[in-house]
Amino acid sequence: MSFKQERMDMILHREISKILQFEIKDPKLGFVTVTDVQCTNDLSIAKVYVTFLGKQERNDAGMRILQKSKGYIRSLLAKRIKIRKMPDLIFIQDTSLQQGNKIESILKDIENKG
Repeated sequence: MSFKQERMDMILHREISKILQFEIKDPKLGFVTVTDVQCTNDLSIAKVYVTFLGKQERNDAGMRILQKSKGYIRSLLAKRIKIRKMPDLIFIQDTSLQQGNKIESILKDIENKG
């Protein structure tokens, strides 16, 4: 991964987090956290990994809101970050925390049975 790509990942992570926290006013979005941003080598696409606090139905609603407001978020980013072409945003639900909790509960069950 190049230095430019890492730097763009960090900048996008910070700015998208700010936009989701302060600019998007939809109450159905709920509490969303940007866990990671990964740009492609040519900086044309940015995969934005997000997690939601709450149940799966709320997560699905939050993902729909993010997909609908993707263009608005991208336009706000273009105003804040001075680059030639703003990457397309792809929002992906990060389930690593849920998987980690599931593995932890399985290990606790094994420990209690043994």
